[in-house]
Amino acid sequence: MTRKTAVVTGASSGIGAAVARQLADAGFQVFIGARRRERLRALADEIGAVALPLDVSDAASVAAFAARVPALNVLVNNAGGALGLEPLAELDEAKWLAMYQSNVLGLARMSKALLPQLRASGAGHVVNIGSVAGLETYVGGAGYTACKHAVRAISETMRLEWLGEPIRVTEVDPGLVETEFSLVRFAGDAGRAAAVYAGLQPLTADDVADAIVWAATRPAHVNIDQIVLKPTAQARVDKIHRL
Repeated sequence: MTRKTAVVTGASSGIGAAVARQLADAGFQVFIGARRRERLRALADEIGAVALPLDVSDAASVAAFAARVPALNVLVNNAGGALGLEPLAELDEAKWLAMYQSNVLGLARMSKALLPQLRASGAGHVVNIGSVAGLETYVGGAGYTACKHAVRAISETMRLEWLGEPIRVTEVDPGLVETEFSLVRFAGDAGRAAAVYAGLQPLTADDVADAIVWAATRPAHVNIDQIVLKPTAQARVDKIHRL
């Protein structure tokens, strides 16, 4: 039997790294991409993956990455993240542009570039990592929520445009997951990042990866359109029970 292949973007840490590990454990040949090459190489050595440099905000980098990937079964569009929590009155256009490049255009670039390989596999699957921020809004989150609402729109459009093709599309929308997400959002402010998860048990990267791998390993005729998962202590983005 031919070994199934998977690509995971943003795989140097957090959800991306956890997904890569679990896909490898499930028997996939995994291709991982990210900008932090030392972390990427360490993960590749750990799980037997193929590490390739990738910046999803750079079209040339995406093209070079895609050229080295054979027929592909699963593409996990994980690269992205949030920058800042400023209200609209304090708009920082550079942060908004960076978020749009990684969360939205990067996802679209990767999906376009690898579409031929997904088709060629005869059983392709695109998993887009969204967020509950794509279902709600919150004060200070306009830039990030706009990006994740766009991910939702793209995911739904993929399902429409590729209907009848051997390609599944799944959107995974996590709530609070304790990774480097908040540390990046708050520009390395560890205290502020830790406060996001204080007083509750957040999701882990492995919790989210488990859901992704479950969706990716369903029979080819089964499409899991969307998975929303949150900690028990979180009802909405800003409705959280803390001890």
